[in-house]
Amino acid sequence: MRPHILSLVAIGEDRGDGNTSLRQIIAMQEDLHNGLGRHRINASIGIHDLDRIKFPLTYTTTNENFSFIPLDEDVSRTIKEIINSTQNGMQYGYILKNLGKYPILKDADSNVLSFPPVINGSFTKVITTTINLLIEVTAKNRKIAEDILSILAAALSDAGYKIHIVQIKGNEEIINSPNMNSFRIDLDRNYVNKMLGLDLTIKEITKCLNRSRLDVATIDDKSIGCIVPRYRIDISQPIDIVEEVAIGYGVYNLRPTLPPSKSVGHRNRTSVEFDVIRETMMGMGLLEVMNSNLVSRRVQYELMGINEPEKPLAVEASKSIEHEILRDSLIPSLMRSLGRNIHEGYPQRLFELGKIFKLNNKIVNESWFLGAVIAHNVADYTEAKSIVQTCLKIGFGKDSITKPARNPIYTDGRSADIIIDKQAIGVVGEITPIVLDNFRIRVPVASFDLNLSLLLLL
Repeated sequence: MRPHILSLVAIGEDRGDGNTSLRQIIAMQEDLHNGLGRHRINASIGIHDLDRIKFPLTYTTTNENFSFIPLDEDVSRTIKEIINSTQNGMQYGYILKNLGKYPILKDADSNVLSFPPVINGSFTKVITTTINLLIEVTAKNRKIAEDILSILAAALSDAGYKIHIVQIKGNEEIINSPNMNSFRIDLDRNYVNKMLGLDLTIKEITKCLNRSRLDVATIDDKSIGCIVPRYRIDISQPIDIVEEVAIGYGVYNLRPTLPPSKSVGHRNRTSVEFDVIRETMMGMGLLEVMNSNLVSRRVQYELMGINEPEKPLAVEASKSIEHEILRDSLIPSLMRSLGRNIHEGYPQRLFELGKIFKLNNKIVNESWFLGAVIAHNVADYTEAKSIVQTCLKIGFGKDSITKPARNPIYTDGRSADIIIDKQAIGVVGEITPIVLDNFRIRVPVASFDLNLSLLLLL
């Protein structure tokens, strides 16, 4: 279920500062949980008071009736009770749903250190006076655990802790953890210069990389070997090294040049049409926003109450949960914008001109869409429909009609398809209360989206 566990010991000293460094490490722990750990699905971290632990530790499984005292509680609870009735259990217990067995980490006296990925035990709780630490990472695969532990080891070392190796004995091998061995990426000089439009020598490239705190082992006058610290998990390919060269060189020192061409450019029809749409929307009191085409699964589907497609257009090995997939609708991004601005006054009227992406027989189709949301105490279907009709009339000279339709993000009876020349080119409606609550929005919201790529063909 979570077959990999890695660990380190960090020996500190009392600096009399209320253990500021430990507070920073705990804050980093949550960032790593949400990022590399994908909200603890792929990996989770436990931080423990080393001085209370008796080695060796055992990482094993138990049943739902096993009990221990969870963190910040005074009474013993069973695994089943923790999952069903505690805040952490209800938030993360689904990760272990229907497994029957549950991972547990115990010391030599059978004291529970953690029940990953849900909660730590109270026995090894860290407080402001805690000096020495044991950190453990459990994960679905070993690389993620190594990545997380290397980052924590580097941060702890910078904070003045002395890092000690923990030996882990599995069924097939013995692991010394953490593994902080650096790795090497070879880089061709011509490749660097081609990517950056420069003419740097090997010596100059070396200086740039040194400014980015990377060591270099020179191979010859045409290529170099770059030594990458283990904790630099953002570097995996030669192009990543090129980026470090650009940073060391100084991005603002790069000078753009115009390509040789005798052609005269002009704006295409799409750009002209979009400017008319923008002016029309702003004239009706809407504010334009621009969101990324890459969004999180949670915003695009879970918060909108929509079932995720079997094969969404996902980024391979994404480094951020905010940029996991290509969006197939503009409305979730606009709802997120409203959710992030609940402290601002109402009414809030937003629109966006952007692309959506859909997979059709292994071919990715890109389409331009216009999306809008209207949020205030009396926002309704009628207001959204009037904005649609005005935009279509002024921007395209088209009259539209609406036909009642059902849509999972809209309230039943308060949504419709937008029809032009007997063809559906969009939807309009009032967002359901469940979706509003997911985004913490406390006023009604009406929205619409229009397929501009289809509209331009009519």
